[in-house]
Amino acid sequence: MIKMKKKVVIITDGDEIARKTVETVARNTGGCCISATAGNPTPLSGEDIVKLIKTARKEPILIMLDDKGCREKGQGERALEYIAKHQDIEVLGVVAVAANTSHCHGVKVKHSITMTGQIVNGPVDKEGMQEPPGHEILEGDTVGVLDSLNIPTIIGIGDIGKMHGYDRYERGAKITTQAVKFILKRSGFLL
Repeated sequence: MIKMKKKVVIITDGDEIARKTVETVARNTGGCCISATAGNPTPLSGEDIVKLIKTARKEPILIMLDDKGCREKGQGERALEYIAKHQDIEVLGVVAVAANTSHCHGVKVKHSITMTGQIVNGPVDKEGMQEPPGHEILEGDTVGVLDSLNIPTIIGIGDIGKMHGYDRYERGAKITTQAVKFILKRSGFLL
């Protein structure tokens, strides 16, 4: 019998507003949010998160990972590496969240979603504004390991649940929902 890999979407933010936003996105997409992964920084190890992923009954499974501004490899990035390399997990994509963290590695992104829902080439900043031409790196505290992993789709986004109110969970978390749906369509999960 072939064991099916659990299908996961990772969001690189984990504060309280991010948790409420990602829970809203899970409802919007018919998926499952593992709220225990929320925290600033990520409160669980990669091993513990994989155990929770394996118990999820719905897919896609949305998890949050956060380094709390750490410029070095923090708890969120260590968990991200472990999950992405796990044989029982298929990471469909990552919503890479921009932050005001300076001197961090960041990640090169092909596409981002602005605070108004426009898909643009290249990165956005924490407010969800498109970076100027020539700026190719999305700066964030939990995205530095993404270049070294085989993630099929990485989409940049501003600060989850914020972006001048455009992504508020009380209004349906439109921008984060759009980012997750972008990943699901690219992966063939959502047609």
